[in-house]
Amino acid sequence: MKAVVFLIALLPFDRLLWLGFSDGLGANPIEFITRSTGTWALVLLCATLTMTPLRLLTGSIFWIKIRRMLGLFSFFYAAIHFMIWLCLDQNFDLVSMLKDVIKRPFITMGFTSLVLMTPLALTSNHWMQRGLGRAWAQLHRLIYVIACTVILHYWWHKAGKNDLHTVSIYAAIVALLLCCRMPFIRSRLTFNKVR
Repeated sequence: MKAVVFLIALLPFDRLLWLGFSDGLGANPIEFITRSTGTWALVLLCATLTMTPLRLLTGSIFWIKIRRMLGLFSFFYAAIHFMIWLCLDQNFDLVSMLKDVIKRPFITMGFTSLVLMTPLALTSNHWMQRGLGRAWAQLHRLIYVIACTVILHYWWHKAGKNDLHTVSIYAAIVALLLCCRMPFIRSRLTFNKVR
């Protein structure tokens, strides 16, 4: 099942490659790839946050087993999203990049999200989990902060275009998933077999 989830999570990347080789990225391929990778980073982040409520509801640990993979794929698409901006928009000009990060709030939130995601990706293996002990769980709670900064990144970007419909849906989903962590709600989701 992990292999199936891996292949499914890789499909958006495969699609971009196929569209790129078949000249199907549209009139503005950079915008298309940037939008696509950003969307899939957010979708997979939401999927990662969904795993714990699913475990609580079903009592199955399967969801926890694939949570790490989904989180890494979210980082993978977020990293591509960032690299497109750095390479094609900023031309690897780090001074210009930092000015853009400071000047534009939606860039600030996007950059903050990637910076916070990086230590989670680097410590996602079992060796780091054992080495860090309790600190590992505390570190990985950053995903809740990341979910908020990602939504702010998307929100401020769309606010400039006065197009908040789609981002409002994602914001509601993230809010619901975060609420599932509240003890009062979590206790009501818990399946009898979950220990």
